[in-house]
Amino acid sequence: MRTNKIRIVVLSLFSITTVLVSCSKDELVTNETSAVSANKFGVNFSGTFVQQDQMARPAINTVFIKSGAPKDAFNAAIPSEMGAAYQSIFQSRLLALNPGYTTNALGLSASQFTGVLATDVLNVSKTSPTTFFDGTNVLTGRAIADDVIDVELLLIFGGPTGASNSGLTSDHVDSNDKAFSNKFPYLASAW
Repeated sequence: MRTNKIRIVVLSLFSITTVLVSCSKDELVTNETSAVSANKFGVNFSGTFVQQDQMARPAINTVFIKSGAPKDAFNAAIPSEMGAAYQSIFQSRLLALNPGYTTNALGLSASQFTGVLATDVLNVSKTSPTTFFDGTNVLTGRAIADDVIDVELLLIFGGPTGASNSGLTSDHVDSNDKAFSNKFPYLASAW
């Protein structure tokens, strides 16, 4: 019985994939109105859509914004308005987490650092190496192997040299359970 269920699921996924892949260029949707009318699967795309999560930099809103109404408002905020609206909240939370904070390994004061963090976007540099932080390049993107949690912990707790509070500057998860591939899409296959 279990084998039959698995076969049905696999066949269903194969059928859906075949339908989606076999669409011709003529069937491409070019505007919002035709997207609703061209919908062959019965899904209604009309209406108002609301952003539900803001997670450009992993764990930032999890650590610096309380659950409930403040987090919902932050998640729906327009990035260009986030810094002004949330910098002071981020700063008070940073100083509650690390009362001895003066500057971090980037040389940023609490106000400067939380101003950067409060605008939760993933910056991308077209001229620098893509990295969250490699000791030189900072927030120029995010390479797949970047240990962003360690970087964030180092910048919050590591002090001006990154060496303060050594017990708090790493989550001690230093590798994945499987190595990255050297070809696209680079992620290890599912186990």
